[in-house]
Amino acid sequence: MNSSNEQLQPHSQPHLSPEIRQFISLNQEIFAELITFIDFAENFTLGLIEVNFPPDIDLLIPALQTNDECQNIQFEILKFPDANLRFLRDELVKQLVNIKKEPEKKLVLVIRGLEKSIGVYGDYPPILQDLNFVRDAYKRTVPHPILFILPDYAITRLAKFAPDFWAWRSGIFRFKTPEITRENAIAQIIKFDKIVDRLEPLEKQEERIDLLHRLLMEYQPTGEQITEVNNRRCSNILHELGLAYISQRKPEEARQYLEKAEKIADSLQDVNLKASILNSFGDCYSEQRKFETAIIYYQKYLSIAQKLKNSSVESCALFNLGTAYLNLRQFSQAKTYYQQCLEIFEKLDDRYSQASTYHQLGILAQELGEYEEARRNYQLALAIKIEFGDRYSQASTYHNLGMLAQDLRKYEEARRNYQLALAICIEFGDRYEQASTYHQLGILAQELGEYEEARRNYQLALAIKIEFGDRYSQAGTYHHLGMVAQKLGEYEEARRNYQLALAIKIEFGDRYSQASTYHQLGMVAQELGEYEEARRNYQLALSTCIELGDRYSQARIYGQLGLLAEAQTDDAEARVNLQKALEIFVEYKDEYRAEITQKALERLPKPASE
Repeated sequence: MNSSNEQLQPHSQPHLSPEIRQFISLNQEIFAELITFIDFAENFTLGLIEVNFPPDIDLLIPALQTNDECQNIQFEILKFPDANLRFLRDELVKQLVNIKKEPEKKLVLVIRGLEKSIGVYGDYPPILQDLNFVRDAYKRTVPHPILFILPDYAITRLAKFAPDFWAWRSGIFRFKTPEITRENAIAQIIKFDKIVDRLEPLEKQEERIDLLHRLLMEYQPTGEQITEVNNRRCSNILHELGLAYISQRKPEEARQYLEKAEKIADSLQDVNLKASILNSFGDCYSEQRKFETAIIYYQKYLSIAQKLKNSSVESCALFNLGTAYLNLRQFSQAKTYYQQCLEIFEKLDDRYSQASTYHQLGILAQELGEYEEARRNYQLALAIKIEFGDRYSQASTYHNLGMLAQDLRKYEEARRNYQLALAICIEFGDRYEQASTYHQLGILAQELGEYEEARRNYQLALAIKIEFGDRYSQAGTYHHLGMVAQKLGEYEEARRNYQLALAIKIEFGDRYSQASTYHQLGMVAQELGEYEEARRNYQLALSTCIELGDRYSQARIYGQLGLLAEAQTDDAEARVNLQKALEIFVEYKDEYRAEITQKALERLPKPASE
């Protein structure tokens, strides 16, 4: 082989495209070293090629294949994009059988795509564990030079988690990225309306996250000193990675990147960036339903916004604080923050942003049983969304109007609103939001006694929630699948679903909704004649509702405790509990349940004193 650099000059290879010629020109020395390595490599020899972006791999491979110095080399390009790949050697052995060896040529295997299975976080990915474990078998079963083409982060992880295999490397070739490749990557990220939204298909979200990791390696290459300019870019990319993982419901991973972003923001004394990162930390903890911790970060975010006198940022902080307190069922605090948020929007004449706040005030009023106030707020939100042509976000308000109508037992109105919400979600291809509407359609069918229809909708909802890794909201659907099974007399199936729901609620520390599942487990035990088990579950539910001040739910539990006492012929206890339930139902003007409870009381024998 002639190893003179003159052979490798772009002008001496007129058959190459301008893009390939530019890439080789930028990487002339390292390309020459790679050609020399390939020339001398014999039997099993390991070479590692660092290329951060796939488009550049598509330039490098044809440059190798068409190079005058590689005429006696048979390059076999093997792609392994499966993120679950574990046993690489086994796959190579299978593929070698099907490779037709060209006479008088040296076979060189070029492997790309392994970064998917190597991953970007977590310890000891299975593929690297296996590489380390079976490394001695490569010499015998894959007796050919192998070139691994990987981005910086994947090579770093290979060195860390497969050190024995790494020790066999005979060369590392780090190729520079052309500026046009970086610009294209940044443009590809910017073209999305939002930083990885759940509206995007999962594969698009993964593609964007992968691109962000590759960009990060450009500005933060392993082992190199980072300039201040690159530090700022790194911080922005790290922050975007944090947001991306939050949207994928991976808050632990998100925090890893947010912590790094915050450290850089502090070193740069960039207050605006620091504020945004603090807000994202709040979102992280909200995703884990750790709302008290989220509030700490939102308060810090609010403090910075107020010091900077940035009304737009201040309104965002107030909104997030309102939502955190709403999730904690601290309705007074939530309302205060939403009202303050609304005042800022009105002062800024930002009519569009008022819609989301009216929507949240509708949820708050509905939780308090103030149904007319809830409807008024939802209608205000919907009117603004229609005025601004925001068809996509109309879906959430139609959905909540459906829930409101359902609370008022206006079932046809509820169904109409759910169908409007579902149609918009389908129109925009938003599978994630479809899940909550299918869930509500399940509840609607259940309340109408259409149990098989209810089960069908719950299963549709559950499948989407599992697909998107939304573990927390799976609990609600398991709970309602339990209720359907219970209505159909399938008590063991009901218990199984309730236990699945309860386990998730305990995992997320959601004491409020645990009460409803303990309540249902009590009903199942009561149906099966397991009265002490039933009482235990009712008491667990009741103590939680009393602790959290949920009087309405207390009424339902007192009602069940009354029926349980009646089943055990303890008429005195039955009467006490049913009377407590009746008083609360009357207080909340729930005529339907008050009537049922009154009939249960009338069914009891009159006390001997009467």
